[in-house]
Amino acid sequence: MEFRTRKMIQPADLNAHNTLFGGQMLRWIDEEAAIYATCQLGTSWVVTKFISEVNFVSPARQGDVVEIGMDVVKIGNTSITLRCEVRNKNTKRTIVAIERIVFVSVNEEGRPVKHGKNTCI
Repeated sequence: MEFRTRKMIQPADLNAHNTLFGGQMLRWIDEEAAIYATCQLGTSWVVTKFISEVNFVSPARQGDVVEIGMDVVKIGNTSITLRCEVRNKNTKRTIVAIERIVFVSVNEEGRPVKHGKNTCI
């Protein structure tokens, strides 16, 4: 798994329990997954189609640095399926795991189109 993006947990990222707000984490994951998908497919015309169960394994706290990792699971004709893990940079402890995030390559009208890739870069 490639861990390319790091985020430092700031006070604005915290929930009422002073741990990382799950919605903020999902925002970071979706953004990183979209960037990763566009790099793999060579097109910026992708949309999030599906995110499987999100497993929040352990909390992240203010000051923690988290790493977001992605792997390609499968490349279809119009889609790419990724796997994601978010971990604490220092402890390497998993914070969030997602088995499948699917992106679809689309045209200007938002309709699925073939992306032309059959292997990851």
